[in-house]
Amino acid sequence: MSISALSPTRFLECISGFFQVAFLIGLLLLLFKAAQHYLRRRWLLTALHQFPSPPSHWLFGHCLQVGNQELRWLLRCVEKFPGACVRWIWGSNVFIQVYDPDYMKVLLGRADPKADVYRFLTPWLGRGLFFLNGHKWFQHRRMLTPAFHSDILKPYVGIMADSVQMMLDNWEQIACQDTTLEIFHHVSLMMLDTIMKCAFSYQGSVQLDRNSKSYLQAVSDLSSLMISRMKNVFLHNDIVYNLTSHGRKTNSACQIAHEHTDHVVKLRKAQVQDKESMEKLRGKRHLDFLDILLFSRMEDGSFLSDKELRAEVGSFMFGGHDTPASGISWVFYALATHPDHQQRCREEIQGLLGDGSTITWGHLNQMPFTTMCIKEAMRIYPPVPSIARKLNTPVTFHDGRSLPKGITVVLHFYALHHNPKVWSNPEVFDPSRFAMDSAQHSHAFLPFSGGSRNCIGKQLAMNALKVAVALTLLRFQLLPDPTRVPIPTQQLVLKSKNGIYLHLRKLH
Repeated sequence: MSISALSPTRFLECISGFFQVAFLIGLLLLLFKAAQHYLRRRWLLTALHQFPSPPSHWLFGHCLQVGNQELRWLLRCVEKFPGACVRWIWGSNVFIQVYDPDYMKVLLGRADPKADVYRFLTPWLGRGLFFLNGHKWFQHRRMLTPAFHSDILKPYVGIMADSVQMMLDNWEQIACQDTTLEIFHHVSLMMLDTIMKCAFSYQGSVQLDRNSKSYLQAVSDLSSLMISRMKNVFLHNDIVYNLTSHGRKTNSACQIAHEHTDHVVKLRKAQVQDKESMEKLRGKRHLDFLDILLFSRMEDGSFLSDKELRAEVGSFMFGGHDTPASGISWVFYALATHPDHQQRCREEIQGLLGDGSTITWGHLNQMPFTTMCIKEAMRIYPPVPSIARKLNTPVTFHDGRSLPKGITVVLHFYALHHNPKVWSNPEVFDPSRFAMDSAQHSHAFLPFSGGSRNCIGKQLAMNALKVAVALTLLRFQLLPDPTRVPIPTQQLVLKSKNGIYLHLRKLH
């Protein structure tokens, strides 16, 4: 019988019956999810009973308490709950925040995979070394390690110096004593210039390239969008997220980032299209990061696919410029707010470099006090505030407390570095903590993480920090802007909610 043959009354009865069935199914699903949530939460409360937690709402967790003051809230937890504490996100969504060096040592010595929340980054960064696990990660790590050999890094010092000097020349033109400059964007552009030239043998000036500025803006947008998504459980579903304005912004920014990455790969491939140039490149004594990606073979004899190339290039391009840029910017701020230490660094560098016309690999290990100041700044302002792992097996710590398989653990380096049980007077800037004769726990200071999955480019980043600080202090006195005190905020790297503003006073 067709619908048109039904009487109006019968038609309404059919519609009513359909909605009743739909309502009943929806109610059953809701009850099922509620029961699932209840049982999961009960299991978690039992499994995590050994770990303390601030009072939390059964549905909203700690979200209402934390608000926009995440790092401040965390430091209050550190004071009240030494070692680790439970952080409830929404309902049965929970993780353990760890900030004890002994806990760190155990967790970083394991081979747990990255936490599930990192999947939100894969549309942007793909599945490169940052996010791979198991044997695949080991293959890629082993393949890329030669790109960071000291013989490769040595000539990079001159490239870094040129990029820094270009930034400082620009500062001389736009800065004056009565104005302040937001430095993070300038430092990011300088570090992108450095990484493009060192790791990808890029020809040209990134600092003058409009497309590079678009890429940096896309990276900034993606970083904040990803953190917002991680914190909002309603945006975790991919279909829902892609329908939101945040999802559309993310897709647009990803496209800009991918175009920039693909352009770098395309340029290098164009350079090695003919056999002669390929053989010449293969004959180089040391291959750079992109050379290795293009010519290395996997265990099955295959080259990296275009998708894998984009993932590795995109990941390193982001990590290679954004993380050191955060470190350099916060070091500048720390020295600006401690003028005596800044002057002592300057005198040390002047004694070593003179007018700073050249800086070499050999100079980098001859500035002990400056290095101590850099490390102390990275203790207070760690470039990567935290990382997250998902336990693939149970773990028991030195104090007898244990965690079951499947729990997400956040290793919080910011909290570790501000833990008064680990560092005395942790808010005080004291470079002497890093004197040669000072005793520290092996896992008390982790600016580049630790264990087998530590930052592969940590030496490159540290070199960039030293070069940038040395050359900058020879040309400028750094002064804080008391009206714009930066507020540290946790994104993919440590940034400031209101920027990092400094007065720049030219010395000569």
